[in-house]
Amino acid sequence: MIAALYVQPDGAYAGLPGVELWDEARDARLYAGPWPVVAHPPCQRWCRLAPVNDARYGIRIGEDDGCFSAALAAVRRWGGVLEHPAYSRAWLAHGLPWPGEAGGWQRDDAGGWCCYVEQIKYGHAARKPTWLYAVGVDDLPQLKWGRGSAPTAWIGTSQTRNRAALGAAGVAQLNRRAANATPPAFRDLLLSIAATAQRKAVAA
Repeated sequence: MIAALYVQPDGAYAGLPGVELWDEARDARLYAGPWPVVAHPPCQRWCRLAPVNDARYGIRIGEDDGCFSAALAAVRRWGGVLEHPAYSRAWLAHGLPWPGEAGGWQRDDAGGWCCYVEQIKYGHAARKPTWLYAVGVDDLPQLKWGRGSAPTAWIGTSQTRNRAALGAAGVAQLNRRAANATPPAFRDLLLSIAATAQRKAVAA
């Protein structure tokens, strides 16, 4: 069994055998084991668009009601993997290493491993650069490292100045649900990482 934390009840993890869903209604901050986790804590208050969200909507940077801290604690306690946008301010706030874009796993002082990967290589329409933090996984997989191919869509307002050119090139802006969606291949990768932590725990 694997616990999927901070996920949509009708999203990529819904209905999968061996996966226990923790959505907003269930409050993933309350997860107390015993299964390894795949954690997708909310990112609006930590991502590169956080200053825009703050200025426009008053969504204060870093004030996520303890969601990221709880997700990090769960991964460190039960093993598994945490996913967040690349360049997340949560990394600096919680003392995690800054992964390089070239790829490869980088160890931290707490025994976890960080890396940079782009979800376009796993089926997302946008590049969606992502940081992962894995704990309790000895056999870390080799991922599809480096920058992906030209995207067919983009996320958020980071490309506002180039919006006309992107539109002319057939590159569309994704809505929030599509931007947040986890491609099945990437979901399966994260579950396989957490499953390795589970096998380690069973073996112990």
